[in-house]
Amino acid sequence: MTRLSLTGALSLSLLLLAGCMSAPPSTEPVVTVTGCPVVTPCSLLPAAPQSNAGLSDDNDYLAAAWAECAAQVDAVYQYQQQQPRADP
Repeated sequence: MTRLSLTGALSLSLLLLAGCMSAPPSTEPVVTVTGCPVVTPCSLLPAAPQSNAGLSDDNDYLAAAWAECAAQVDAVYQYQQQQPRADP
């Protein structure tokens, strides 16, 4: 009976040690994107500058707003270029 218990305990400890081995790292999941990027309408706030400083600030705002709009158009264009073309 003692020998059977010793053999069972030895087998159990070897089984537990097998769980301590390092495993290869799991692969990262591949992210697939379906559909076009989200696009919002380009809009500009109305402006009525009262001074040269106000006009300069408005110019900075307009440049940033158009750059943001252009970035959205570029994102859609890049997405469309990556899609396979269907032959008509």
